[in-house]
Amino acid sequence: MSQYVKDLMAEVKAKNPAEPEFHQAVEEVAASLTLVLERHPEYRAAKILERILEPERVILFRVPWVDDQGEVHINRGYRIEMNSAIGPYKGGLRFHPSVNLGILKFLAFEQVFKNSLTTLPMGGGKGGSDFDPKGKSDLKIMRFCQAFMSELYRHIGPDTDVPAGDIGVGGREIGYLFGQYKKLKNEFTGVLTGKGLNWGGSLIRPEATGYGSVYFASEMLSTKNKTLEGKKCLVSGSGNVAQYTVEKINQLGGKVLTMSDSNGYIFDEKGIDAEKLAFIMELKNVRRGRIKEYTDKFKSAVFFPADPKLDYNPLWNHKADCAFPSATQNEINGKDAQNLLNNGILCVSEGANMPTTLEGVNIFLAAKLLYGPGKAANAGGVAVSGLEMAQNSMRLPWTKEEVDSRLKLIMNKIHTTCMTMADRFGTPGNYVNGANIGGFLKVADAMIDQGVV
Repeated sequence: MSQYVKDLMAEVKAKNPAEPEFHQAVEEVAASLTLVLERHPEYRAAKILERILEPERVILFRVPWVDDQGEVHINRGYRIEMNSAIGPYKGGLRFHPSVNLGILKFLAFEQVFKNSLTTLPMGGGKGGSDFDPKGKSDLKIMRFCQAFMSELYRHIGPDTDVPAGDIGVGGREIGYLFGQYKKLKNEFTGVLTGKGLNWGGSLIRPEATGYGSVYFASEMLSTKNKTLEGKKCLVSGSGNVAQYTVEKINQLGGKVLTMSDSNGYIFDEKGIDAEKLAFIMELKNVRRGRIKEYTDKFKSAVFFPADPKLDYNPLWNHKADCAFPSATQNEINGKDAQNLLNNGILCVSEGANMPTTLEGVNIFLAAKLLYGPGKAANAGGVAVSGLEMAQNSMRLPWTKEEVDSRLKLIMNKIHTTCMTMADRFGTPGNYVNGANIGGFLKVADAMIDQGVV
């Protein structure tokens, strides 16, 4: 670690105490950017990285709401408007008990670079609440979403800040949020993405993050003259990203062995095919059940309950060729990374945001594994959100085939950018450096053009 990065990290930790996820994200990016800042002192002179680290705006508000029994509840709402140098703030809303300022700042910081990589004109932001939608009735969720939007609407707009979904915020929640925004503003605009197809949504948007991470894995494998055909794959999670990751792997001839939720994971040696995936989608999206129920229907599978006492995740300790972490941050630690390597993994493509710890990342890089970091590999979701914004602006819907082909092209361009930047700055094959540098340069140049603002 250079002295510049050491000094920067000391300042970041002093200014942002008790925000370990934010510190982790900054350290990973800053380490990559040392290569750029040495060659381009103008970025250091203009304090570009220091400015990117400070959100342009942090909005924190209370969300009081009334449940079905008339009891009053209070949650916290957040919106981090991180950087708007290349376009309106863009990033998801997360509803989960773990949500706090540090997690949202890390997500917003990552989003700046991810959105830059998509080639689309979008800045970075993130938001959400510590509200837990799990197990709550539609009526409770509607009331909460309406209360949340009753404050958030003041700070967003199609040319200012365009939120999307994230963990805990799917099509149902987006619908309730959009309805309240429309009522309060008395206008129908593309202020949220992930909308229903009948009212401004885009085809392929639900599939985009999962599909994109698989397309990125295919691009990485192609550099070694390999494909996903016949490859055994480990997938974590069972939400939107994981579901469509599995679907696309199946379409490309791969075989998925695992999926998970917070209670544990399933291992199916026969593979999670289209029929089994349809069961999981109905289980998770309609009945909102637990992944363990899969083993009641499909006897080829085994369920492994989560054990918080373990210092590793057994899901990553199976023989396979490719891994797709698609659940949440820091789900692969150093021991998990070593287990993946020991079990013959060729390629890791991150569907979740920062699912690998710094120790794990360093193990992957030292082994010269094909490792696609989240800001590159999972950029497909926000890319199609950007395409949804374009369709809203034109008042025209595109076909499924057109959106999917644009998504595939964008993932190809992101892969090319990562490879090119890694080569240019002397670390060929290092997708972490390539993604961080590629995302940074576009934002940095825009910030220099626009002055100190």
